Amino acid sequence: MKRSFTIVVERDPESNWLVGEVVELPGCYSQAPDLPALEANMQEAIQAYLKTVEPKEPLPDFVGTWRVEVAA
Repeated sequence: MKRSFTIVVERDPESNWLVGEVVELPGCYSQAPDLPALEANMQEAIQAYLKTVEPKEPLPDFVGTWRVEVAA
């Protein structure tokens, strides 16, 4: 069975590397210098994460994102 996951990607200002976090899997993240490497790393991280989850444990579904402005 295949399942799709949502990955939020940010750039680390100190290392300039990309950091990806899987929205549906809390604590599942990886990093890489470019998008192709990040995709490979994320697939590996997701597979490792899923091996540790109880088989019948439901995974959350991604709903969406918001961008909120606040006065600084």
